[in-house]
Amino acid sequence: MSDDEVVRYVIIGGGLTAARAVEGIREHDREGGITVVSAEEHLPYERPPLSKDVLQGKAEADVAYPHPEGWYSEQGVTLRLGQQATTISVDERTVTLADGTAIPWDRLLLATGSVVRRLEVPGGDLPGVTYLRTMDDSLALLGRLRGGGDVVVVGAGWIGLEVAAAARQHGCTVTIVEPTTAPLLAVMGERIGAWFADFHTAHGVEFRLGTGVTGFSGTDHVTAVNTDAGDTIPAQTVVIGVGIRPSTEVAETAGVAIDNGVVTDAALRSSVPGIWAAGDVANWESRLLGRHLRVEHWANANDGGLAAGRSMAGVDVAYDPVPFFFSDQYDAGLEYAGYVPRDTDSELVVRGDTSSNEFMAFWVVPEGDGVKVLAGMHINVWDTIDAVQALIREGTPVSRERLADPSVPLEDLA
Repeated sequence: MSDDEVVRYVIIGGGLTAARAVEGIREHDREGGITVVSAEEHLPYERPPLSKDVLQGKAEADVAYPHPEGWYSEQGVTLRLGQQATTISVDERTVTLADGTAIPWDRLLLATGSVVRRLEVPGGDLPGVTYLRTMDDSLALLGRLRGGGDVVVVGAGWIGLEVAAAARQHGCTVTIVEPTTAPLLAVMGERIGAWFADFHTAHGVEFRLGTGVTGFSGTDHVTAVNTDAGDTIPAQTVVIGVGIRPSTEVAETAGVAIDNGVVTDAALRSSVPGIWAAGDVANWESRLLGRHLRVEHWANANDGGLAAGRSMAGVDVAYDPVPFFFSDQYDAGLEYAGYVPRDTDSELVVRGDTSSNEFMAFWVVPEGDGVKVLAGMHINVWDTIDAVQALIREGTPVSRERLADPSVPLEDLA
């Protein structure tokens, strides 16, 4: 392709990653043609409001749109909404849609995100057994929660806890069924996981920990959840949150390397020239952490989409953030930064009093005479996350005692 030819960009996906990629492209290429292909009928949208303000009824669904429809027209973007991309031809440089339409591309972004993991048990297809992933899911669930009644949440991960908080705020009776011994156990560990259990219990949520689901009862609608403890829990609504997986089906047709998502380099380029990946679906090379990383949170979609768009437009990009996410539950706001590999024997350092619902937690490993911070989180201790990210990025050992002391500013630890 010569320098004066107009580049044809195609973005597959309808989430925040896609919207931000358009911004990144247009920062550096005002002339190239951009087509966004999404299986959903909605404009590209971000997901956090779907389990927070929208599900709580505090905001309308359009709060999830980073841009109105007119913005895409102004940017010269063709939107192909409600159309599933099924096949990518690298030789012909086309994307084929479900209706048979072939869209040509010179540079292609895989922003297909992720899909929910389904719980395959008897009764799993009964009406009233739901998942939360899309805008339509959120709006349908909001209607159900407004009706009150018995809600059972299967899974005590981030989505499960946020749904439980929203359901309680709508006056529902809420039970969470979780097979491990604490909420968020794999990420937070036993002590902080227990704090989340106590916090939700104080807001009227009942936990069935160490308990699995064997099936759902009902004829034309779910009426109960059956557990491996032999219990039958009444339910008019069941929300299943047992994780997500990268949506790689269309990527596989292009022959890109896939290993827990689409494998990319630090510039978010896949193994096939001309194809990039970003957001939930990308397993990118993190130079900061010295490993490939796939992150399923808003910040990665936001920042990764922008970086991918710039990279596609020819900018020399090295995408290397400190992973970050946030959550809001009742009157607790939290932010978390960093990454703790599952095979790491990390220690927990708590700063402040966990009984006050205003504290910080750090996951550290010994190094030298101190500890190295791998990740940190605050509950209602605002304006601290930048300092947490700096500690992680610098990687300098700090005193365990000073880290735990709220009177020592985080900025003074390095």
